[in-house]
Amino acid sequence: MPFLHGFRRIIFEYQPLVDAILGSLGIQDPERQEPLDGPSYATSEESRILVLTELLERKAHSPFYQEGVSNALLKMAELGLTRAAAVLLRNGANLNFEDPVTYYTALHIAVLRNQPDMVELLVRHGADINRRDRIHESSPLDLASEEPERLPCLQRLLDLGADVNAADKHGKTALLHALASSDGVQVHNTENIRLLLEGGADVKATTKDGDTVFTCIIFLLGETVGGDKEEAQLINRFCFQVTQLLLAHGADPSECPAHESLTHICLKSFKLHFPLLRFLLESGAAYNCSLHGASCWSGFHIVFERLCSHPGCAEDESHADLLRKAETVLDLMVTSSQKLRLPESFDIHPVGSLADKIQALHSSLRQLESYPPPLKHLCRVCIRLCLQPWPVDAKVKALPLPDRLKWYLLSEHSGAVEDDL
Repeated sequence: MPFLHGFRRIIFEYQPLVDAILGSLGIQDPERQEPLDGPSYATSEESRILVLTELLERKAHSPFYQEGVSNALLKMAELGLTRAAAVLLRNGANLNFEDPVTYYTALHIAVLRNQPDMVELLVRHGADINRRDRIHESSPLDLASEEPERLPCLQRLLDLGADVNAADKHGKTALLHALASSDGVQVHNTENIRLLLEGGADVKATTKDGDTVFTCIIFLLGETVGGDKEEAQLINRFCFQVTQLLLAHGADPSECPAHESLTHICLKSFKLHFPLLRFLLESGAAYNCSLHGASCWSGFHIVFERLCSHPGCAEDESHADLLRKAETVLDLMVTSSQKLRLPESFDIHPVGSLADKIQALHSSLRQLESYPPPLKHLCRVCIRLCLQPWPVDAKVKALPLPDRLKWYLLSEHSGAVEDDL
């Protein structure tokens, strides 16, 4: 079996040379040794490099020499010993040598251990910067994108010309790796995502399974339902920040299918995800399917479906709050485009104590669609569009206008809704 054979070769064939190389550098056990960046090591580095060079010259013709120095290069990559690694490379170390257990190359290991100087050394000596490992199909850039601690390696790889849009056999790019690896609580790799986007990462990347840049955000939003309140706030904040970055680089949150549309998901749970929905609408996101229009799915239809499915009663504060937020969402949709686009089939059948108010909301939208909008409404829409993206209401309040005019420009009930972000 090749796997077991790999272990046998380490133990019986080239492990003695690896041990000798490590010993020449004063390294006995990489897992438990003293830090190698201390002054005591630095003062003796010259002599250690000299000992290493002499050892390699003596062993140059020994059996399994190249395997030994190549395996030792993996150790240097892990520890960030660039000078020793350079000596090994000059003396026959193979950049493509794989760890017999993980099948990672020295470049992969340098990224995993966040050794940016080692990354640069290996690439300058000819390491394939886009090489994928045989087990997980991960490139060095994929690995660097997954953890915030590896940000220095991510920056270095991009500076050295790593292909930011290279995808594995499943269609997963480094950006999708970065998004999938964050849980919004323990792993906050927002800066990794920012670097990838600034480096040209494609926000339209899609895996063969149909996952998009919004898939993980939608999943994390679902994790906030019924969970710990503090964790939910952390997740919401992460989703908000990442969505800002994605939209700033051209991502469309309103495409179909509906289950992959962030706008659609926020509309369905507008009470829970109101701050994020407000941001989307005030940043120009379409309230209907951006590809097929209202015939595919419509924000107006979704909001009224939610209102009509909540029976409520006169004393039900949750229903009243739902109605207040629905009014604000509807107003944000009405003022986000010059021409109101209601779905063709837009009949409702509200029940409960607030049925009359829901019906009145519906009738006002029908009227606005049926008749030419008044001039003051068009002015309000135009000014709010000019003030996009989010936060539009904050920009309205900063305008040198009378308070009464500011009040008209603000979205309805904006003062009654608190943002949690």
